Amino acid sequence: RYKGRCYYIEPVAGEENQYIAYVAYPLDLFEEGSVTNMFTSIVGNVFGFKALRALRLEDLRIPTAYVKTFQGPPHGIQVERDKLNKYGRPL
Repeated sequence: RYKGRCYYIEPVAGEENQYIAYVAYPLDLFEEGSVTNMFTSIVGNVFGFKALRALRLEDLRIPTAYVKTFQGPPHGIQVERDKLNKYGRPL
């Protein structure tokens, strides 16, 4: 129940022995509101496959129901921008 499932694999055009794998995980696997938990679960699980020699995460789609559990920065976006000295662009 609590494991990823590869639901589609397609070869990379023009590349030998390279594939794009589509993997889905049940939302119950992840702690609500925890970006750290989500990424650790995904990266630690997928990148831990011993049969792989190289792997690159190209896309990550997060269901709206799970996104809504994230509360945002604890001090507000302006404080985060001030700390990072980043304005007028996405963080």
